[in-house]
Amino acid sequence: MTQPQESNDTLIQAAGCVLWRRSPVDGELEVCLVHRPKYDDWSHPKGKLKHAEEPLDAALREVAEETGYAAAPGAELSTVRYFAGGRPKQVRYWAAEALTGGFTPNPEVDRILWLSPAAARSRLTQHRDRTLVDELLTSLRHA
Repeated sequence: MTQPQESNDTLIQAAGCVLWRRSPVDGELEVCLVHRPKYDDWSHPKGKLKHAEEPLDAALREVAEETGYAAAPGAELSTVRYFAGGRPKQVRYWAAEALTGGFTPNPEVDRILWLSPAAARSRLTQHRDRTLVDELLTSLRHA
C-alpha cells in the first residue's frame, strides 16, 4: 500500500539569509548568527513566508526583523529541508551583505553574534546550517 503524498498545503515555506559583513575592526569577514530564546539555539536569520510573499522578500524582511539590519542580497544558496513539528519545512537561503542598522533585542531574538566563518560554523546549533557558511564563502570568492 502506498502512502499518500504530502500536499503543498502542509509544507512550511520559509526563507532566510546568511548575513555577512566586513569587521569594522580588522576588515575580516564576519557572519551574523541569531539566538532564539524560544528554542535556545543559534541559527541564520529566517522565517515563514507571509501570504503571497516572494521568498527573497521574506528573507530580507526576516533579516531586518531579527537583526535590525538592512541587507543587499547576493547569490542564492541551498534550500534546506527538514521536519518541524511533524510537518515538512523548506527554507530558501541567500547570501546577504549587512548594510545599515543595529540590533535591538526582541522576544523572538535576544542576541546576535558577528563571528568568523569558522566560529559561526561551530556555534550553529543545527549541523544542516553549517554548509551554508561554506556556500557563502564560495559565492563571495566567485563574485
